[in-house]
Amino acid sequence: MNAIKALRSWPADRRDSLRLALWTAAEIAEATGGTASGDFQVAGVEIDSRDVRSGDLFFALKGETMDGHVFLDKAFANGATAAVVDRPIDQPHILVPDTNAALEALATASRKRSAALRIGVTGSVGKTGVKEAIFAALDRASRGATHRSVRSYNNHVGVPLSLARMPVRCHYGVFEMGMNHAGEISGLAAQVKPDVAVITTIAPAHIENLGSIEAIADAKAEIFEGVTKGGTAVIPADSPQFEQLRDAAIAKGLVVRSFGKSAHADVRLLDAIPAANGGSLVTADMGETRLCFSVAEPGEHWISNALCVMAAVQAAGGDLGSAGLALAEMGGLKGRGARHQIAAISGKALMIDESYNANPASMRATLRQLGQTPATRRVAVLGSMKELGDFAPRFHAQLAEPLAKANVDFAVLVGAEMEALVRDLGKGAGGALAAGLSFAHCDGPAEAISALEEFGITAGDAILVKGSNSVGLGRLVAHFTARN
Repeated sequence: MNAIKALRSWPADRRDSLRLALWTAAEIAEATGGTASGDFQVAGVEIDSRDVRSGDLFFALKGETMDGHVFLDKAFANGATAAVVDRPIDQPHILVPDTNAALEALATASRKRSAALRIGVTGSVGKTGVKEAIFAALDRASRGATHRSVRSYNNHVGVPLSLARMPVRCHYGVFEMGMNHAGEISGLAAQVKPDVAVITTIAPAHIENLGSIEAIADAKAEIFEGVTKGGTAVIPADSPQFEQLRDAAIAKGLVVRSFGKSAHADVRLLDAIPAANGGSLVTADMGETRLCFSVAEPGEHWISNALCVMAAVQAAGGDLGSAGLALAEMGGLKGRGARHQIAAISGKALMIDESYNANPASMRATLRQLGQTPATRRVAVLGSMKELGDFAPRFHAQLAEPLAKANVDFAVLVGAEMEALVRDLGKGAGGALAAGLSFAHCDGPAEAISALEEFGITAGDAILVKGSNSVGLGRLVAHFTARN
């Protein structure tokens, strides 16, 4: 069968006949209880005037310190078709009493009108990467009929925005859910009502607000509260909190699918060997079958992520072969593993961008990955890990061991919280360890850039940049990649 015949024989779907416009004025007004100024159609939904594109619907949201109505002129200048507002304006609009409540109402209407199977993803580490990988797997198999949260739109504004953007033609929707406090995931899960709920892992992220690992697990397990009847929970079999998560899912009447190395895992790792491209060749027991596939992303944590993705795709009834191909082709995300070849003395050096987020588990995982990366010298630029509260000194000091195991030659430690690591190393800034590691302690990104430039990046170096987003190490990455 040639390609044209294959396309013609592709099974028809009733959603193929649906219109392409995302929302009409009448639909928005009905969903939000608002009043439309006229008849129009929109192709997208946006809350940031800087990101508005032609055909978008702009929501003028109101926060504690900012009012989106101030940016209406900029939104229309950038191509907005209409806006959702709480006061009359001259341009096309939907008038509502509360724009924030209207966004949530439109999100609910989007979920109710769609036949898409929804997957919710949360976890202490890896949720954005896993969300993107699940999307890539399902999007490949569904001919582009898969929707997902973009960036890290995973909070009380990002989740309803992502739902409101979901086209009615979609077969799958993949939504990321984040939290800082107990009770937040519960509200997000109630909006999404996922058919499959995924927890990537449990680690001491946000422990400042929650107090213990067990409390973090309880907070993540809130995602099960919104799962549709007969839905599936995908959980990490290797986690010390496995039984806690399993019992929480069973209590909600969910089917449990676990992933990991443990003998009881439903999607179980049988073998993983390094691949030529720096990733891994993985063999997994999927229950009724065994599957061998490549994972382009390097590091042991991505082997676990890949098992999680496969468990989620299987639970969603997706194509496992397409999932394997997607994992083999995935590249690193900005701030979450993107790899750059940067200018260096006598050639090029590798810069690994993990600047968006950091917690003790992800720090250890990425340092371990750095230690396995072929390099002339290894450099670690580590920013403070936030929201650890009274646990912060201990968790920062404990980075000494993974730094040593990774055979790091030079470390740039950024932020006040890193003082605990400096003290544990037993030396002042700029000192040297007996193992050969030298380091600098910096206040912020500008000083870190200077420290790295003074050290001198040479051909063959591998530089890991990782820290909590608020530290601002993305500026350091931008500085060195811009030189290319």
